[in-house]
Amino acid sequence: MSNPTLAQRFEQIYHTKAQGIASAPGRVNIIGEFTDYNDGFVLPSALTFLTQVAYRQRDDNQVVVRSSMYPNEVESFSLSAPITQGNSQWGNYIRAVAFVLQRAGHKLQGVDLLIESDVPQGSGLSSSAALEVAIAGMFNQLSQLGLSLEQIAVFGQQAENDFMDCQCGIMDQLISAKGVPQHALLIDCQHLQTKAIQIPADLNLVIVNSNYPRKLVDSEYNQRRIDCEQAASKMGVSSLRLADVALLQTHKDQLTATEFKRAHHVISENARVLAATKALAANDMDHLRQLMTASHQSLKFDFEVTVPATDGLVEICQQALGDRGAVRMTGGGFGGAIVCLCREQDVDIIRQAIDNQYQSRFGLQADVYVCQAGSGLTITPVQ
Repeated sequence: MSNPTLAQRFEQIYHTKAQGIASAPGRVNIIGEFTDYNDGFVLPSALTFLTQVAYRQRDDNQVVVRSSMYPNEVESFSLSAPITQGNSQWGNYIRAVAFVLQRAGHKLQGVDLLIESDVPQGSGLSSSAALEVAIAGMFNQLSQLGLSLEQIAVFGQQAENDFMDCQCGIMDQLISAKGVPQHALLIDCQHLQTKAIQIPADLNLVIVNSNYPRKLVDSEYNQRRIDCEQAASKMGVSSLRLADVALLQTHKDQLTATEFKRAHHVISENARVLAATKALAANDMDHLRQLMTASHQSLKFDFEVTVPATDGLVEICQQALGDRGAVRMTGGGFGGAIVCLCREQDVDIIRQAIDNQYQSRFGLQADVYVCQAGSGLTITPVQ
């Protein structure tokens, strides 16, 4: 079902009906952080938070974009001229997707766009990937490019890497393109293979946004990737996916202390993802808790991407839940969100604990989202 409000708003702004609406979700990563760009394994879930793009083909080569989040801004560029960065940060994501599609030889049509999103920005739930996938899906439909969902995801990643200069892996775009309701997706990032893993009906996905002012710190993120690539190179493997702890130990003297820690996180995290996939399928909370706790500790000490606010939220939730839930930092780090798996009756316990402790300790107000696993990219005609 298309969003009538968005279609009506499009018609009010452009004085013509939208042809269709492309929708792509944000995501939460249950486990498998920073493993994607090392060709490893990840276990994310698409959410029901969506970025939606209403569109109509133009009869020229202009792309004209408006966003309900930035009502006073209009972004536009020509598909006939070289596409370069513009003044609008959000607008650059649309330019980025058009740039990589054209670079690959695809012929695109001019289009009017209206963007709407309820994916919380800056919370680590991949609002940018949702936008990239929705835009690539829209161009694929409009210009009949014949792209698969995997190809749409790869173009989204290329837009982020080559135009926006954030060296992310494929996870965010692939889960946004291919998400399955009520399921997480085990993704093998080397082969882009996916396997849907049912989330038990009595498990809640609770996401807590720290609202810590994120300084990501693209440079910090990109540096982590360089550290990993240098560690792999010194160990004689093409990616850390092909390394194990034994190989890491034999090369310890050749690695800097930082490279060793970064590689140790990735190698151990890959093993945790595969174990967590089995634990989730079996609804084994004890094992999930152990694995997610170990993941958080590794992100804190080996990968060094947590901040006191996210560490504090994890601690507050762990103390409130005891052995009844599994908690860790999720997303790109340096702020952002934590993810908690727990039973329905424990959601209010988490809320209460956060209300009682988080603001008094960190001077910040957290947002708590109780989420469902949603669908990936959809294209809906407007009737």
